[in-house]
Amino acid sequence: MEIIRLNQIEKKYQMGDEIIYALKEVSLAIEKNEYVAFMGPSGSGKSTLMNVLGCLDTPTSGEYFLNGQNVSTLGDAELAHARNREIGFVFQTFNLLARSSALDNVAMPLIYAGISAKERKTRAENALKSVGLGERMKHRPNELSGGQRQRVAVARALVNSPSIILADEPTGNLDTKTSYEIMGLFADLHRQGNTIILVTHEEDIALYAHRIIRLRDGRIESDERNPNIRAIEQSPS
Repeated sequence: MEIIRLNQIEKKYQMGDEIIYALKEVSLAIEKNEYVAFMGPSGSGKSTLMNVLGCLDTPTSGEYFLNGQNVSTLGDAELAHARNREIGFVFQTFNLLARSSALDNVAMPLIYAGISAKERKTRAENALKSVGLGERMKHRPNELSGGQRQRVAVARALVNSPSIILADEPTGNLDTKTSYEIMGLFADLHRQGNTIILVTHEEDIALYAHRIIRLRDGRIESDERNPNIRAIEQSPS
């Protein structure tokens, strides 16, 4: 079952007299419960593609179908609604509120979704337990390690039960051991049925994905199944 379809997506910017194409004729489909990595050098278009997939930006031309809905024609308010309903984000910099507890950080998206305080607390607690942080719910970000902060970010991405987890360089600020623990967590989420889209420039991190799409100069250079999926050395406890 297709969860994403892009048809001839282009994104261009006017820079003075010059037109810059960030994406050129990008077409692809992603199935439900796929685990896909986007790779490419700086300027390849992977960040722009992530922003389009995440409903953070709209293409200049082409069609984007998300769970069967053509979101490429939506206005800002409708895009925000689709984004909050369908996509959970995990960022390199965690993007946590420094003065709020892990529980409050995870519950934040549910406020915008209009969920009651009691239900927010229950769902945020369950999300934190699912990433192994049941004992750290009241801790603030500065009381957590980098890996724990990223797990809070993953729990926040999960709390709305989104169709897709979109992770942008999720191990970029972590040491090697912690990076592999976080990738173990993503592997667990994938086994539980989540669709994972990973944006990374690190080859060893991309190898955890089952499909690797490489971009260059705004185009898809290659789109291949990964025959050497990296084994999880140790899943997070």
